[in-house]
Amino acid sequence: MAQMISPFTLPPHPLAQAAAKEVTDRVHAYMQTHPESELHRQGKMFGVLVYSDSQTPLSAGKYLSAFSAQLDGTYFHEGFVPPVYAMQNPPIGKDKSESRRLQRLLFAQYCFVNGNGESKNLLELFADETPIVPAEEWFNQAPKASSGSSLPPSGAGECCAPKLLQYALTHGLTPFALAEFWVGAAPANEIRSEGTFYTPCSGRCVPILRHMLRGVDVEPEPAKQTEELCRQIAILYEDEYLYVVNKPAGLLSVPGKNGEPSVAQYLSARPVHRLDQDTSGLLVLAKTPQVYTALQSCFQRRDILKRYEAVVQARSGSSLLLSSEKQEGDSLISLPLLPNPYDRPRQMVNKEHGKPSITRYTVRERRTDNTFFVDFYPLTGRTHQLRVHAAHAEGLNAPIAGDRLYGTRTDSSERLMLHAAEISFPHPVTNKQMHFCIPSGF
Repeated sequence: MAQMISPFTLPPHPLAQAAAKEVTDRVHAYMQTHPESELHRQGKMFGVLVYSDSQTPLSAGKYLSAFSAQLDGTYFHEGFVPPVYAMQNPPIGKDKSESRRLQRLLFAQYCFVNGNGESKNLLELFADETPIVPAEEWFNQAPKASSGSSLPPSGAGECCAPKLLQYALTHGLTPFALAEFWVGAAPANEIRSEGTFYTPCSGRCVPILRHMLRGVDVEPEPAKQTEELCRQIAILYEDEYLYVVNKPAGLLSVPGKNGEPSVAQYLSARPVHRLDQDTSGLLVLAKTPQVYTALQSCFQRRDILKRYEAVVQARSGSSLLLSSEKQEGDSLISLPLLPNPYDRPRQMVNKEHGKPSITRYTVRERRTDNTFFVDFYPLTGRTHQLRVHAAHAEGLNAPIAGDRLYGTRTDSSERLMLHAAEISFPHPVTNKQMHFCIPSGF
């Protein structure tokens, strides 16, 4: 019996991709016969799970399909698995205490099995998780450590992956390959595009899947060659106060939550700014707390110039043009950002609660494969700022090539085509102007 492929591996298995294509075609046909469907206004996440059973080996066409939450006001549509629990007319309490009590009763009805036949409800599965702060409360309260009595996030248990696995495990089916994908128009805040595959969300799904996959023979994810990446760090400048290095793509700037190797650990120095793990290029690290503080002040005063090089993939409908064809003022993106509380580390656009995020850009080359070579100049330093500003429909509407979070990466070996190519800053001790430039070669 074949091992199940990890649901967090992209791209999905070819059998899952073929099943996703069939479901997408089926949804499009549904939309044509239902002009009033919500899918015309905003799309939805769909999922497939390729399986085998005791009578039938793996083959094309042997799959389950699901949609997240409800579709057009109902949990039930022909050809899709039923919900884990069909919530009808959710109760509303008279006050906050009563609402919380009713919510706990409701979450207790969502019970999930695993490969060992064990069952747990949502309250049990999220008892030890850090409570999620919704976007509208992001700046009003800090995330708190779990007290063991925190409520699961809204919508937990209604995503595609848990629904598909629940049906398979309770019907004697052996799961093999799962894929989640978007169909329809993109939402206003999150970056979703039709035909793109996504891994299960971290906030709502991971605690459930962690339980459900126990007892399931899941293929281990490929080991990351981080030690080799550490040896690829190129030190471009060093004195008694700081380093300037060229970080390879795939290596963390600072230690990860699971203790993964990083530039900071390897050099025993503190990065003054950060590069995403998937981004390569110039990184400045301080050797002492005093130098770190001084360089941080330079960033806050915007005395530091940074330029990134990227290759972006224009989506259908993108109005991306060469800089020489643009009107003055078109080379600035301003989209406020904040972390997606239900799917970290993804960021989202939120015009009401997001922090100001501004990027200047110049399109340097248009290529024959509908990609563009772009210079980005971040004027603020939000997490994933350039990646979101490139991908969002109100930004470039052209995700950076190889972006596994916001783009359409189809090959697991493909890297993010984003590189910190140039940086200038005053030396924190000598005040000499420092300038470094390492082209990407993209």
